[in-house]
Amino acid sequence: MDNLNAIGLEKNQSEALVHELNKLLASYQVFYMNVRGFHWNIRGHQFFELHLKFEELYDDLILKVDELAERILTLGSTPLHSYADYLECSSIQPVKGAIDAKTTVESVLKAFQTLLIDQRSMLKQASEAGDEGTVAILGEYIKQQEKLVWMYSAYLA
Repeated sequence: MDNLNAIGLEKNQSEALVHELNKLLASYQVFYMNVRGFHWNIRGHQFFELHLKFEELYDDLILKVDELAERILTLGSTPLHSYADYLECSSIQPVKGAIDAKTTVESVLKAFQTLLIDQRSMLKQASEAGDEGTVAILGEYIKQQEKLVWMYSAYLA
């Protein structure tokens, strides 16, 4: 029993998964800040439509940030919580100066692609560890984001 954490998962596997979850948390934080900036700075005749869509998106992203941090805590570890750590660990890079519809939506699509790739890898890792809680979270994120990729791609078409 010494090799199990408080929720009955093998400690070494959970620690490896926490490492990946912290990287995912960092990516979500950077993505959140990017979308927040898009919301504030969007210009052009698509302003009203995208201003609202970006608000919907960042509202959802901040909920996911909280859920990921709480999952890390549930697994017995500590979530990253500084922007310096986020910038160091994130798979998504900060976007500066994006104000037009095409650039901002393309950035959103690129971020979703990055998240989907990372989450699918983590889904496999969580499944192998028997971590159904993390599997459920990641599966829901993937399902939702695949649909959003279709919708944002249709917007650009």
